[in-house]
Amino acid sequence: MVVDIAVDFEDYFPSMVERLGTEGLIMELCNGFRLLMDGERGLITFQSLKKNSVVLGLNDMRDDEIVCMLSEGDLDGDGALNQVEFCILMFRLSPGLMDNNGSKQWVEEYGVI
Repeated sequence: MVVDIAVDFEDYFPSMVERLGTEGLIMELCNGFRLLMDGERGLITFQSLKKNSVVLGLNDMRDDEIVCMLSEGDLDGDGALNQVEFCILMFRLSPGLMDNNGSKQWVEEYGVI
């Protein structure tokens, strides 16, 4: 089944890098991960994302959208996102970071790509 999901968003990551610096952005990503994760498993699961997506203002996310988001970032195939998978997904979803040569170098330096 192919799911076509159109999402409008403004990419704030480039400005976050400028304001927060490298360490600050990583800390914010880690905070976002902790906000969405299942506290017992230490992973972002279908249930934790469905429950905690309300905090992000995404209270109308459909189940198929949640599944699509998880599968997009699930590199090890366990059906959930660990912190590294989450950070990689966030970088991949930021065209501003991926299009900026300085940001690409920074991302490569930290082993995200």
